[in-house]
Amino acid sequence: MKVTFCVQGVISPLLANVYLHYAYDLWSQQWRKRQASGEMIVVRYADDTIVGFQHEDGACRFLDDLRARLATFALTLHPEKTRLIEFGRHAQANRRQRGLGRPESFNFLGFTHICAETQGGRFQLRRMSMRKRLRAKLAEIKEELRRRQHRRLADQGQWLKSVVAGYFAYHAVPTNGRALSAFRYHVIQMWLRSLRRRSQRHRVPWDRMTRIVEAWIPPARISHPWPSKRFDVKHSRQEPSALAAHARICAGGPG
Repeated sequence: MKVTFCVQGVISPLLANVYLHYAYDLWSQQWRKRQASGEMIVVRYADDTIVGFQHEDGACRFLDDLRARLATFALTLHPEKTRLIEFGRHAQANRRQRGLGRPESFNFLGFTHICAETQGGRFQLRRMSMRKRLRAKLAEIKEELRRRQHRRLADQGQWLKSVVAGYFAYHAVPTNGRALSAFRYHVIQMWLRSLRRRSQRHRVPWDRMTRIVEAWIPPARISHPWPSKRFDVKHSRQEPSALAAHARICAGGPG
């Protein structure tokens, strides 16, 4: 089971992070040790967190206790971002047996997380860049291209290269190749239209645009390893206590 919630406050992000460390992190670790039945994993980034449980009853008890815990600190759960969903390796088969549809997806740290299957029928956690965030990033690039429309091509290319490389540095995770290709395609199309609008007399033919793209726009490639490989580096012994350990996310969110 997965619990997704967002704690909202009126203080700065830095102070909120310190506050939640005592109000939530330490408490959830104690709850896991004393009350959890089966495996439990907690991941928090700023005021957004995912909590995974092996058993549904544990998820329900944790959610009730969490509401009571936060109330003592004058905090509440975001009503629209707090969900209790069935997710994981056996979710799709269990729901199929009950005549239900596919498991719900959830958004976290710029990605939509989906229960999927490999071609061989094995469970696969699929992560895709959130469409809303991707569209917003493209809109931002389009507006900036408009402002840079009459600058030298090399200046535009250098700027776009850094933007696309930065986006890929975060989003180039396994199973996200289609979103990377779509992002790159739309950036190229926007740049081509911008260049063609600079001069009505000197159109930019596609063969020249191809050479420009090869010179400045990085290819869409998966650069991050699978999560299991990253876990092996940090935890050589994959024991339940390690799987349930508190996970810290490095600073630097999606663009």
